[in-house]
Amino acid sequence: MTELLWGDSARVDAEAMAYMAGEDVELDRQLFCFDLRASQAHAYGLQQIGVLQAEEYQALSDALEQLKSAFESGAFVLDRRFEDGHSAIEWYLTETLGDLGAKIHTGRSRNDQVQAAVRLYLQDRLSKLAELNREIASAFLAQAQRGREQLMPGYTHLQAAVPSTVGLWMAAFAEAFIDNLELTQQTCAWLDCCPLGTAAGYGVNLPLERDAVSEQLGFSRLQLNPMYVQNSRGKFEIQALQCIHQSLLDTRRFAWDISLFTNPSFAFVEIPAEFRTGSSIMPNKSNPDLVELMRAAAAVVQGGLMELFSTQSLPSGYHRDLQLTKAPLIRAMEHGLATLRLLPRLVSGLAFHRENMQDAVEPEMLATDLALKKAADGMPFRQAYREVKAQLQHIGASELAGSIKNRISAGACGNLQLSRLRQRLERL
Repeated sequence: MTELLWGDSARVDAEAMAYMAGEDVELDRQLFCFDLRASQAHAYGLQQIGVLQAEEYQALSDALEQLKSAFESGAFVLDRRFEDGHSAIEWYLTETLGDLGAKIHTGRSRNDQVQAAVRLYLQDRLSKLAELNREIASAFLAQAQRGREQLMPGYTHLQAAVPSTVGLWMAAFAEAFIDNLELTQQTCAWLDCCPLGTAAGYGVNLPLERDAVSEQLGFSRLQLNPMYVQNSRGKFEIQALQCIHQSLLDTRRFAWDISLFTNPSFAFVEIPAEFRTGSSIMPNKSNPDLVELMRAAAAVVQGGLMELFSTQSLPSGYHRDLQLTKAPLIRAMEHGLATLRLLPRLVSGLAFHRENMQDAVEPEMLATDLALKKAADGMPFRQAYREVKAQLQHIGASELAGSIKNRISAGACGNLQLSRLRQRLERL
């Protein structure tokens, strides 16, 4: 390992040091380019207050750009030579620029440095989540439009209940992901504050140009109080993961539906061939492995959330426990996004077996419609309910198509109002 930023490396027990460093340097590969970007902005702020001369700032900025290019090309590897990404940046700048490189840490701590990198990472990943929610909602809306008159059973308690349509089923998930998009945008706005310039949680005796640095990084406001910056570590990460967890909860429900409806006992839906696998022993099997793994993805994020919640039982200020917020955040966020990236193509590629769906709609599923029709004609609903229940075996299938068309309450099968959902999606 290179010389530690805080010195005294000779006296530190090697096993203890490895334990304390943990997987930090590997995790920092996800944060490294954001850390470099924040370092450039910090250097800019130091120039604004005269700590760096213009030519010194330019040299540091150029070196940081070179390091970014070397990292992205693989010429520079962030590995166990370094305690973390922060020490790697300072090492590179000092190796490249000598004493000038050592000026980069003036007025900042690794505490606000990591907060800035993580905040930029969250903005980037939540922006990607928003794009995916939009794409997924659009895919469901397209399927809803195509299947708006395609009859299928509606279930409660996994028991056949009323006639429904593919359009209603698909529109339910379209609206869910529109909600998820709006939640993601709100979360992005909530997180849009710059922690850089608060150092270890108590500010510094320099007139740091925090507003100028924040503007350089594209934040809309400062996170003002230095102690709150430290207290918010983990808190903001929890909110970001709760945001993606909402999308994965809807994904899990949809994956469950597909798992059921692709089963030969239903045979309502067929998954695209490129999303199916085979059995290693049973030649007759075609397995929905992708759908099942997508169903489990919410559990990965839920596990990350539990880890993050557990780190929050701390007094004010920075504590090394907070290092353990990185792994669950990055693991859960990256796995969640990888899951959601596959969902639009899965939705768009679904094939629906119309005849099987229609055959599964039994005449007695018209009972609710018939009871409501009697109630609309003036009969007390409970009396209508009892009369229809007494005559279930006499209900004919001739009114099935009419049942769908007559279900005209807003959002129902005969009045999906897909244009209203599209308009909301377009406004977001």
